[in-house]
Amino acid sequence: MKRSEFIKNSLLTAGAITAGTGITSAFAADKATPLAADRTFNMDYAPHQGMFESHAGKSFLDQIQFMYDKGFRSIEDNGYLNRPVEEQEKIGKLLAKLGMRMGVFVVDGGDNWKTSLTTGKKEFKDKFVETCKKSVEAAKRCNARWLTVVPGFYERNLPYGNQFANVIDAMRAGAEIFEPHGLIMVLETLSDTPELFLQKTNETYAVCKAVQSPSCKILYDIYHMQRTEGDLIKTIDRCWDEIAYVQIGDNPGRKEPGTGEINYKNLFKHLHKKGYKGVMGMEHGNSKPGKEGELALISAYREADSFL
Repeated sequence: MKRSEFIKNSLLTAGAITAGTGITSAFAADKATPLAADRTFNMDYAPHQGMFESHAGKSFLDQIQFMYDKGFRSIEDNGYLNRPVEEQEKIGKLLAKLGMRMGVFVVDGGDNWKTSLTTGKKEFKDKFVETCKKSVEAAKRCNARWLTVVPGFYERNLPYGNQFANVIDAMRAGAEIFEPHGLIMVLETLSDTPELFLQKTNETYAVCKAVQSPSCKILYDIYHMQRTEGDLIKTIDRCWDEIAYVQIGDNPGRKEPGTGEINYKNLFKHLHKKGYKGVMGMEHGNSKPGKEGELALISAYREADSFL
């Protein structure tokens, strides 16, 4: 599933955030009998809207409560920036009440999935700066710390070095906005299309080193990196000092751990040994539909998380 589809699905269901008045009776019955699955995890995994809809109903607030009761302590919400302010505030208040963390949301002013920042054109940089400023205000409403940034597609009419310089210039402008607020834009290396400018970790690492700001780091999406470069542990170690956020998805299929070829238990153990304390975004779909699929997803994370 592409990032654009995640955002689209999030926006389509955003209006349902206030629709629910409580957790479903099935959820209440489940909650009445404490299960091992209600323990917190060793790592901080973050589900997203719709992942537990069959158990918790349409309301995102009820879904967040369900996530908490099942042991999760963070969420992700790619489309959060485009939610109405009232909905952002409700999410923030519930997270604060539950002591949960907000993972990434996407800094998206509409130019992420086209040729934009690589061109060096003023209109694209101005739009990016404007969206960064808007993101600061949105982040305050949910106490967010990390924000996903995608520099867009290649500009095929410019040499690579010029494009690289243009992206660095734009990222420095973003870092100047985020740094005073303690926010971190995490640049995501993606595999969705060969038109994307950042496709391998070493490229993103080089951008972060050039920007030289604590507010410009790497979002290491394990699914994408398995597709584009593999050798995951070695790549993580090589770029470790610039990695600030991790996302999850097995390959092929982009579903929960255990449904593909990636040894997630070993990867989680490696990240734990390295002292990673950040959010682990569950940016993938469920391999099975309905309540059965949701319980299978939780079980998969319990298994992958049992590395100690």
